[in-house]
Amino acid sequence: MQENLLEKNMQRHNIDLSKYATKDEEAIRLNPEKEDVRSPFFHDIDRIIYSYAYVRYSDKTQVFSKKYNDHITKRMLHVQYVSKIARTIGRALGLNEDLIEAASLGHDLGHVPYGHFGESILNEISLKEHQGYFNHNVESVRLLMEIDNAGLGRNLTLQVLDAIMCHNGEFVMGCYYPKKKTKEEFLAEYQSTYHKKAMVKSLVPMTLEGCVVRVSDIIAYLGRDIDDACMLNMIQKEDIPEHIREILGIKNREIVNTIILDIIKNSLDKPYIKLSDEVFKAIVDLKKFNNEHIYMPSMTEEERTLVKDKFYRVYDYFLKDVNNENKESRIYQNFLNFKKEIYFQNTTKERRVIDFIAGMTDDYFEECFECTRKKDLEHNKKEVKK
Repeated sequence: MQENLLEKNMQRHNIDLSKYATKDEEAIRLNPEKEDVRSPFFHDIDRIIYSYAYVRYSDKTQVFSKKYNDHITKRMLHVQYVSKIARTIGRALGLNEDLIEAASLGHDLGHVPYGHFGESILNEISLKEHQGYFNHNVESVRLLMEIDNAGLGRNLTLQVLDAIMCHNGEFVMGCYYPKKKTKEEFLAEYQSTYHKKAMVKSLVPMTLEGCVVRVSDIIAYLGRDIDDACMLNMIQKEDIPEHIREILGIKNREIVNTIILDIIKNSLDKPYIKLSDEVFKAIVDLKKFNNEHIYMPSMTEEERTLVKDKFYRVYDYFLKDVNNENKESRIYQNFLNFKKEIYFQNTTKERRVIDFIAGMTDDYFEECFECTRKKDLEHNKKEVKK
């Protein structure tokens, strides 16, 4: 009797789901396991938020690095905004909110220090070292499958991992159709992202919930980045082109509300997630405005050159430590010493350093750079004495 009541309570969220929603019984784990009282996607939420990778969100750049203002968005806030927006859309459309929340909270775990600019440098290093393309969304999946939990991974469901891999909000679409996949097809796509440059742009979520997370990523940052830029006196809201303001609004809450309601109106009881042509065009134009007036000017060329130099120096520094098996190095003390043999079997020395850097917070990255600088100074002093 109690077991039936417990199961009923835990499954309450499944009542009246849309025929297009992903049901809990459809959940697939890469490695089958017996579930506890939690449903699979609900369990995935816990596995994500209790990971050390999730904790590191709090000091990772969203757009603006080294801006000393307590109200500027960090990566932690961004994923929470994505989760709330996506769950709002999901609830209105009768979709599985547990799947949506898990994917939303895990989607940016693979983001590197200094945001997208840092990602571009790590991609450059990865290609130079013959390690394939580096993309933060793929690294998020890699972290949850092959790095976290001592290299054993978290054994999340296929649907959550796929939604995370396919979330990239940089590529906005007017209509999102899910694409059914087997476990083998998902893994093939995952591996292809390392070798095919265009692969990351062609990824399509396997569930409608994954489509919601993808479009919610865009909704979450468009207006909020404008708020942050205004706070830093980079732009004024009146700088936004008038036709965009008329359609989407001028405040973040207006932009978010307009797009959410537009999606619900055009997607209710449909096998896709759709934006009206008018709102889609306004989003495209606003992304272009943000890119020209916020993202590109967020760092000066001098700052970009300096950060790029830091990435290369930190990478070279730790690769040397790995090659020399310097067990006193931070890469051993804070990363490799906590990995099981399976991690070493599946990764090159270069990839281990890339994984280590990708997981760093901005402040920890700066600490590591200072270590390289001090080592250089000590080396130079020794050379002078000679």
